[in-house]
Order: sequence, then C-alpha cells, then structure tokens
Amino acid sequence: MSGQGKKIRGKAQEAMGRAREKAGRATGDEEQRLKGTGERVAGKTRQAAGEAGQTVRGTAEEVKGKAEETKGRIRKNM
Repeated sequence: MSGQGKKIRGKAQEAMGRAREKAGRATGDEEQRLKGTGERVAGKTRQAAGEAGQTVRGTAEEVKGKAEETKGRIRKNM
C-alpha cells in the first residue's frame, strides 16, 4: 500500500474511532468508548506510517538524483 493510501485509510479509521468513542461516551458504554479510542489511535499511527513512507521514498529519489548528477559530472570530466 502506498504512503498516500495509508494516510487516507488512517484518516478514515481515525474518524470511525472518534465516532465510536463519542457514541460510547453518549450512551455510557465504556467498552465502546475504549474500542473507539483504540481505533482512533490506530488510525493516527497508520497516518504517521504513511507519512514516514512518503518521506523515505522522497529522500531515496533525491539521493538517486544526486548520484546520477555526480555520475554525469564524472563522465564529463573524463
């Protein structure tokens, strides 16, 4: 799954968890509230993983570009 996909799914999971948490609070159902909290936190974690993945891919592309640039300079000076 792409980083963007993880972020989107994480956002959806967070929203569902938040709704479940509020429903549990409104009905006095502690178990539902806690499950909602867990789901909300899991969603935030998934979003963070997606962002980290995107950062790593961006950095890898940047390094690859710099390597190609350096390789071109070396060939030019030969």
